[in-house]
Amino acid sequence: MLQEDISKTNDNFERYKERISNFSGEFELGLFLFIARKSLIWIILFFGLAFAGAKLYLRYTPPVYEASSVIQVQTSNQANKLLNVENLYGSAENVNGLAEAVELLRSKVFLKRVLSKLPLEVSYYTEGTVLNNELYTNTPFNIEIKKKDNTIAGTKVYVDFNNNNSGIVNFVADGKTYSENYISDKWLKFPQFDLKITITNYPNIQKQQSAVKENAFYFTINDTNSLVNSCYSSLTVKLLNEQAKTIAISFKDFNPQKAADIVTAITAEYTSFDIERKGESSKSVIGFIDLQLDAVYEQLKTSENSIQDFKKENNVSEDIEIKNTNTSRLNGLEDQIIALELEENVLKKIANEINTNKSIDTYSLLAMLAGMESEANITKSVSELHRMLVQKEEMLYQVTPNSEAIKAIDFQIDIQKKLLKESIKSVRNNIGVRKDELQKRANEFAGTFRKLPVNEVEYARLQRLFSINEKYYTLLLEKRTEFSISKAGFVSQNVVLEKAEVPSGPVSPSSKITYISYILVAFLLSLLLILFRYLSHNEINSLNEISKYTNASISILGIVPKCKQDIPVSQLLVDKSPKSLIAEAFRSIRTNLQFISNTPGPKIIALTSTISGEGKTFVAINLAGIIAFSGKKVVIIDLDMRKPKIHIGFNAENSKGMSTLLIEKGTIEDTVQHSSLENLDFITAGPIPPNPSELIISSKMDEILNYLKTIYDVIIIDNPPVGLVSDGIPMIQRADYPIYIFRAEYSKRNFIQNVDRLFNEANIKRLSVVLNGVDIERKSYGYNYGYGYGYGYGYGYGYYDEGSKSSVKKSFFKK
Repeated sequence: MLQEDISKTNDNFERYKERISNFSGEFELGLFLFIARKSLIWIILFFGLAFAGAKLYLRYTPPVYEASSVIQVQTSNQANKLLNVENLYGSAENVNGLAEAVELLRSKVFLKRVLSKLPLEVSYYTEGTVLNNELYTNTPFNIEIKKKDNTIAGTKVYVDFNNNNSGIVNFVADGKTYSENYISDKWLKFPQFDLKITITNYPNIQKQQSAVKENAFYFTINDTNSLVNSCYSSLTVKLLNEQAKTIAISFKDFNPQKAADIVTAITAEYTSFDIERKGESSKSVIGFIDLQLDAVYEQLKTSENSIQDFKKENNVSEDIEIKNTNTSRLNGLEDQIIALELEENVLKKIANEINTNKSIDTYSLLAMLAGMESEANITKSVSELHRMLVQKEEMLYQVTPNSEAIKAIDFQIDIQKKLLKESIKSVRNNIGVRKDELQKRANEFAGTFRKLPVNEVEYARLQRLFSINEKYYTLLLEKRTEFSISKAGFVSQNVVLEKAEVPSGPVSPSSKITYISYILVAFLLSLLLILFRYLSHNEINSLNEISKYTNASISILGIVPKCKQDIPVSQLLVDKSPKSLIAEAFRSIRTNLQFISNTPGPKIIALTSTISGEGKTFVAINLAGIIAFSGKKVVIIDLDMRKPKIHIGFNAENSKGMSTLLIEKGTIEDTVQHSSLENLDFITAGPIPPNPSELIISSKMDEILNYLKTIYDVIIIDNPPVGLVSDGIPMIQRADYPIYIFRAEYSKRNFIQNVDRLFNEANIKRLSVVLNGVDIERKSYGYNYGYGYGYGYGYGYGYYDEGSKSSVKKSFFKK
């Protein structure tokens, strides 16, 4: 049996240590909601600031507008198909591919070409307190500029208007302020530029200047490269549908009209650029043919004159025919030799173009190669050279000409040029070998003519030369006609499926997204605040907490509601409002005491707490008052001799009391004082002694208690806090009803460990708990205090504080 008790004690002790180590480790929804309610002012403040911040952001953030267009890339030349000269544009088909078209449209080279077609040399603005507004084409004045120094680009030049014909121009450049009077349509000279201002809409200027807040007009001179770089980041070109060959173009800007104009200009410029590029190719071919025509015409004229002169001198008849079958074969061989010489001349011209010009027109080279047998190999090399040159142009917008990247691409271009020259050299060598072979065969056929009479042979030779030149001249005329028709027949088939329109509203900032974002930030801040306060919250708020952290091993007597009115100096409330909620709470505690011990005879009730300020004196006085109401004689003893308060509660003298009794100065009858309430007496602490602990544990204390038991039914002892000193533990151990006081929202959760320590280590098994200062309205927020928990009957809302109905009627805000 003894061994069984020891085992049970050890189990209890282990559970006690486990409770200590796992103290306060669970999430409490009720507490979380209560803290959220306490943080309501902060939450409202966060949301108020969020709405104000969103409003300010939308007010002072420049709106961004987006214009977009969709084009369908389809290029064809019906004349090419009819005339069979499509080889001229064979290499261009790749350029017109979707991927190449997208890269061209979003390249800085092409964007620079587009921006040059728009009125963007000068940008016009009105200056506000926070935001500046670009006027673009809606400017009431126009500027003509002759730049002398490019460093002026981007400088704000302010324009003031005195009347509809004059005003003042002022700006700051190089640390110096410039200010000059101007007259409309008259040139004004500055070191950096010459300027002419033309006022076009003076009423609009007057309207602007007569506004509540006058806005200043100013303009900036744009640098082309800087303008391209600033617009490049706002341009978006993407492949929309590969099967349909559609490309989406969009541009964002602070001015809606400007955004629409740039997109429109891009679509228009792409079409004209496409036509222009093909036209340049045809133009180059026609120019080359014209040069050949002039040379061949002279040869043809010379041949014709030679035949006429020979016929007159030698009296050769018109019907002389050389019937040798080798004649026609000789003519064919010579035709081939001439064709090879023509191809050799073209290659020689291309080689000279590569050697003499640093900037190579690759489109012209491609055009020259059209129709040649060697076109395929050389065209591939020219196309690769073209790609590298375009890549270099793109890179020059981002890096300097002396950068390592440019040096690397130049090195690759030089290598490609060498490869191209080697290819041309190889082709020319092959042509030379073929030409020599054909010439050898032609000489063999020509030998047959030596056996003919000299005049006939000579006449046949002249006729043959004339025929060759005539055929060559006719061929060149045909080719020139074909390419002229091809040039005229090319029409871009790019279709604008969706035209760019002036956007009616901004794409950013979006009011909806802005408000949602700010509200989310406010919500997160509120949640973080509540979580921080929840995690840092360490106060006891309910009997459930006490019961949970002690595993319901400690008796719960009940709670004392928080008083809504000012507590009088006497601290005795139950006699003034006997029907109040507080009085009913003390009745509940009085009833619950019977469940702890119901044996007959006088009883000792000892109250203590962890620290001062938890309300043990208040509970002692009012518990004594409610017991006295039941007709029992009650005496209160103040043993908190270090910080006595009973005499303050009853507004009595403290010149004598327990300290004088314990040192045997005075009698109990002289020390006992009577309160205004019948059956309720009290003994103050008396003068503060230097050794209160020794006095409390002295035998004199036992004598006093034994004597008081003969006079009073209940002795209530107000002990010092056991969390600070150990003076009160002996009385707690001796008491019939040891009571531990906690104060809601004041006592820390780790104070519960003191109750566990007294229960388990000091072996005070009858120890019970009272929670003081409870705000009972918090139950309506879902945070249950467990009023009926323990031995008592509990209580509800049937009672109210007399003289105040505010505790019954809740304000609209609290509801």
